Amino acid sequence: MTPPPQGSSSPALGQRILSELGLTALARSKADVKLLILQRFVRLAAYGASTLVLVSFLRALGHSRARAGLFMTLTLVGDVLISLLLSLSADRLLGRRAVLALGATLMALSGVVFAAAPPSFWVLLAAAVVGVISPSGNEIGPFRAVEESIVARLTPTADRSDVYAWYSLAGTAGAALGMMTCGWAVEGARSALGWSLLDAYRAVFLAYAALGLTKLVLVLALSSNVEADEELSDSSDSGAAPTDTTPLLNTNPEPQPGFRNRRWWAALLPQLSPESKEITVALCLLFAVDSFASGLAPLSWLTYYFRSRFDLDEGRLGSVFFTTSIISATSVIVASAIAKRLGNVKTMVFTHLPSSIFLAVIPVPSSLPLSLFFLILRACTQSMDVAPRSAFLAAVLLPSERTAVMGAINVVKTTAQSLGPLITGVLAGRDLFWVSFVCAGSLKACYDLGLLAVFKNYERDRQEQRDEEQQGNGS
Repeated sequence: MTPPPQGSSSPALGQRILSELGLTALARSKADVKLLILQRFVRLAAYGASTLVLVSFLRALGHSRARAGLFMTLTLVGDVLISLLLSLSADRLLGRRAVLALGATLMALSGVVFAAAPPSFWVLLAAAVVGVISPSGNEIGPFRAVEESIVARLTPTADRSDVYAWYSLAGTAGAALGMMTCGWAVEGARSALGWSLLDAYRAVFLAYAALGLTKLVLVLALSSNVEADEELSDSSDSGAAPTDTTPLLNTNPEPQPGFRNRRWWAALLPQLSPESKEITVALCLLFAVDSFASGLAPLSWLTYYFRSRFDLDEGRLGSVFFTTSIISATSVIVASAIAKRLGNVKTMVFTHLPSSIFLAVIPVPSSLPLSLFFLILRACTQSMDVAPRSAFLAAVLLPSERTAVMGAINVVKTTAQSLGPLITGVLAGRDLFWVSFVCAGSLKACYDLGLLAVFKNYERDRQEQRDEEQQGNGS
């Protein structure tokens, strides 16, 4: 027998490493998917920059902590309606590219308003709602639902988990870069250029507008393949072999009889199978608990907490949250590899639960190093549930349901999250900032345990059912 050539294991090992990191799936993804990932990076960079200074900007304009919390709450409430209308109309009326382009344009306009407008609470609130200014540094508009639906359509099921991981990583890395760049830019404008703090904050929102225009250019570069018109006839869902992320609903994606005769407003609502309705309701309830907890400790309040309690300037503050965001971004790739072995649901729970506990104990220490230690520990697993969650949703929903249902779930999450910032603002005004962190961490832990209790065997049971159906068809 001829011995294998020396070094032949190296290419195989290298390919395996690239596959585990998801780079192989990313490399073979379509150009539109890569553009969407780049768009998310740009958008979250804008969110990160604005989030770092949002509360401080409102305080510099003379608004109280409670009023700043009310601003964030009303922003989230307004975004509920915007998200619902745009996500439901993306597939049936406007088109996905049009929705993404409209969102990018509104981002740019809101940045200009924040940079130039007088310190009017209601003018800024209107601009924040229409332009989707994010109090949390995360997605609150319709963009993610539309983009994830496009990714699911254009990506083979076997590659989805990896592609979603890089999609999530791009967002976290973008937010990290936005926060660090914003922090040191504000500090440099004050020290080197002699700008006032308020003028430096306004410059941040001009940069936000510029990033919105950059996102618009990327949207215009998308092809017509991202639209949903061909998706309804795609019964094989990319023809990929069954895996744990293969669609779990054995249904016909063709529109049901009478669909074309429905009124226009009824046509916006997705037609769901009974099983889809049950899953959607259960997920909405669980995600509502998690999102309400997130609203109690959004990134805007978290950055302001460290700034006010430990007197951190914007430069150091940006560096701290850049570091934690990069850690979170890196952990997303690890989560993708874990999900291939444990499944999506268990990965979501076992990685998110530790971060919930660390969030609750952040305000316990009175020293900066120990608080930062808990913040970093939280960052290590904070985002590891994001990609498995996206893959799980893409798996359990039909192609024709994804955009609308994901949008509806995001609306539920945003609605649940909206009351949190106001509560935290009131608590902060009474020197009870720590209560919001403890409650947030405790509620997130309840969400994790509830998710495990409801869905822990879901993927396994559906796999067994699918195997039985295949055996029955074979016989």
